[in-house]
Amino acid sequence: MLAYLCGPIDSADDGGRLWRRKLAPFLRDQLGHRVYDPAEDTRTNLTEEETANFRAWQTTDLDRFRRTARKMIAFDLDLLEHKADYLICYWDGAGAQSGGTPAELIAAYRKGIPVYLVTPLPVEEINMWLLGCSDQLFSSVEDLKEFLASRFSRERQTQLWKD
Repeated sequence: MLAYLCGPIDSADDGGRLWRRKLAPFLRDQLGHRVYDPAEDTRTNLTEEETANFRAWQTTDLDRFRRTARKMIAFDLDLLEHKADYLICYWDGAGAQSGGTPAELIAAYRKGIPVYLVTPLPVEEINMWLLGCSDQLFSSVEDLKEFLASRFSRERQTQLWKD
């Protein structure tokens, strides 16, 4: 199975890496799942020139920036739509400027891919689109891990194949 880790990157203090780095080993080691982490995959399908100049083009060559951004968007959405088995989104409010995170949740929802939303925020502070696209809501990564362990543990999957 492939878990797609979704959440703000550009607007997050740590580039959205800390929660992903804490969760990914659990998904791999405890559940035996593969993980796609867009915060770590900074090159995706870009050329060396695109990788080196992408951010500068945002202010110097908007057309080139847009073409490169669209390559990255297509790469992520194709992977999500055709390979991901479920999506985990961490939303702590830092992503108020994020466009990618809500778009990925919507894409997963439209494809019927389960969306697990982790947020420390009170439910009344969470955007309607995020709540509407999520299948399960968790207040912490630890609560999510408990849920995933009960749902996807190797022992449970082995039993399902025997039945």
